[in-house]
Amino acid sequence: MVVSKSWTMVKHFDGAPKPEDFKLVEKELPALQDGEILLETDFWSVDPYMRPYSRRHLKEGDVMMGAQVARVIESKNSAFPVGGYHVTQGGWTTHFISDGKGIYPLLSEWPESLPKSLAVGAVGMPGLTAYFGLLEICKPKKGDVVLVNCAAGAVGSIVGQIAKLKGCKVVGSAGSDDKIQYLKEIGFDEAFNYKTVSSLDEALKKASPEGYDCFFDNVGGKFSDAALLQMKEFGRIAVCGAISMYNNATPPTGPYIQPTMLFKQLRMEGFIVLRWADRYQGGQKELLQWVLEGKVKYHEHITNGFENMPAGFIGMLNGENTGKAIIKA
Repeated sequence: MVVSKSWTMVKHFDGAPKPEDFKLVEKELPALQDGEILLETDFWSVDPYMRPYSRRHLKEGDVMMGAQVARVIESKNSAFPVGGYHVTQGGWTTHFISDGKGIYPLLSEWPESLPKSLAVGAVGMPGLTAYFGLLEICKPKKGDVVLVNCAAGAVGSIVGQIAKLKGCKVVGSAGSDDKIQYLKEIGFDEAFNYKTVSSLDEALKKASPEGYDCFFDNVGGKFSDAALLQMKEFGRIAVCGAISMYNNATPPTGPYIQPTMLFKQLRMEGFIVLRWADRYQGGQKELLQWVLEGKVKYHEHITNGFENMPAGFIGMLNGENTGKAIIKA
């Protein structure tokens, strides 16, 4: 019998997640039935969406949600041979049984030289979020000025690089000087540390005195309030996340955006990447090709050990990662 370890959510988060909000449980898995497969996880993804989505989709005591790269170690399903790697939504668990629904093999052209963890990173959901959110909503044109916040994160770092491939000037914001250095290394034209600038308004104006055509927003809150005022007429805003607000027990109040939206004739659209699920493979193939050609660079913040998943998740929400936060078995 295989013993599976899982991290469960003891209670819904009140403010920022804490270590005591999670509990490690073990259980023996039953023998496989016909049509089933047994998977073992090599890499887990921790992402900001887990903070708000856990309240919407989980009950207290459920296994914490999340994607992983898992390997088939036993199979009674001919479509899933032993040894195959797949991206799944099995949650924070080491081993699990599946009937094969809702799990997706790595691209057939995946090279052995490339870490399989990228299937939940630059060539997975975060990369696709950047790819579709920028190209389908912001629709950047050559010469446009693109603003990205949380720019050194899993999504923002890919957004900036794709915008550069499209001939744009790219401005990024992040929360440490090391992250700013990283953004310069991967091709951002301008970058600033939002934690150390004396004025966010002045930092945005200095980075692009002419304003911004596109704004890829991962943060929300006060940053977004300031950025909207810097948009050019007919600017486009893709709302990908609101990480600055996820831990607020009481929703904050902010400036009213309607006058700015009206007089600048802006277009703002929120999105969830599942909208383009039927186009994932095409997006992944292009992202994979860009990575292999060195046109899109990636960075992974690896936390070793399944026992450290809560710490990795909490650290990611606190901005400790540069690039994609990954837990490695």
